[in-house]
Amino acid sequence: MARMVAPRPIKPASPGSVRIVSGQWRGTRLPVADAAGLRPTPDRVRETLFNWLQGRLAGASVLDLFAGSGALGLEAVSRGAREAVLVEREPRLAESLRATVARLRAGDRVEVACADALAWLRAPPRRAFDLVFLDPPFAAELWKPALAALEPWLAPDAWLYLESPADAPVRPGAEWLPHREGNTRESHYALFCRAAAAHGRGPVRTATLPPES
Repeated sequence: MARMVAPRPIKPASPGSVRIVSGQWRGTRLPVADAAGLRPTPDRVRETLFNWLQGRLAGASVLDLFAGSGALGLEAVSRGAREAVLVEREPRLAESLRATVARLRAGDRVEVACADALAWLRAPPRRAFDLVFLDPPFAAELWKPALAALEPWLAPDAWLYLESPADAPVRPGAEWLPHREGNTRESHYALFCRAAAAHGRGPVRTATLPPES
């Protein structure tokens, strides 16, 4: 008689990851949990974005408003930003961000706020941000209320990064001028500067990345 062998327990799938592309923490993997609406900005898009931001990151104060994996805010600090605040509503994701910050020994430069982004913005502003990343879950359609609440938190010459669906790109309004923009199969991504501080701005350029293999 064949001996019965107990089946091995099925291990839960490990979360995916994205990497920090460049800077002090180049190559560091950031965990990506299986969470509804979590859609980290791909490595190639971040590489393009931070090429656009060359010369503007050193000493900058950065706000990553719907942080998720923290890839945008942590990449900015890795490349020379002075500090970043990562706002994430989901406690599990916020705890993962805190663990990553501890692993990088970056607690003096990176703050993780476990809070609803819109509620967080309604608090009295404690600083003025030079660069804001706005990449909310697409289905939630939070761009408009977030943009309306951002003003008190912005430096006079702030920059804004927006990510939105490829077939419905979001425009932030007349107070912002497009600097560079691009597309992937799933998303439209764009960098804007404040119109009041846009003297000498170059022409808008569009980049299209090939589909992920």
